[in-house]
Amino acid sequence: MAKLFITGSMELCVARSMEDELFFSCVKDLLDHPEIQKLEDYFQHSRTTRLKHSLNVAYYSFKAARFLGWDHRSAARGAMLHDLFHYERKEAPISALRHLRVHPRMALENAERNFFLNEKERDIILKHMWLCTLKPPKYRESFLVSFVDKFCAVMETFCAGVI
Repeated sequence: MAKLFITGSMELCVARSMEDELFFSCVKDLLDHPEIQKLEDYFQHSRTTRLKHSLNVAYYSFKAARFLGWDHRSAARGAMLHDLFHYERKEAPISALRHLRVHPRMALENAERNFFLNEKERDIILKHMWLCTLKPPKYRESFLVSFVDKFCAVMETFCAGVI
């Protein structure tokens, strides 16, 4: 049976399977938080909101990690928080290149201020911009989220409405 998940005033998704319900059980407390809901106010990759982008990255990271038998909960939660910053990138007082390097630390600071994070989730958030940031991820889930983030960015930019 499909179940509609509502976060605040936003209708986000219809869970079509038990696996979808498992995904939402991993991130529901994050989705209900006002700091996450504010991400709906910012654009990401021109065609989607930062909330939708984060949800895409979290969902596909969850699916891949679960398929591989990895820590799907940490992958989903770290991915949901990987871009937790509240400004329009184009209006930032820093260059685009500097933004690529510093926003993971901003996202981590914001996430730690609002949520309890495990070590894997911290690494996922901090290293999601590897190779723009030089220190490689420590966990396989961090590599996964980094690659899924790039995949989603390409799809959101060039294939609007596909994901």
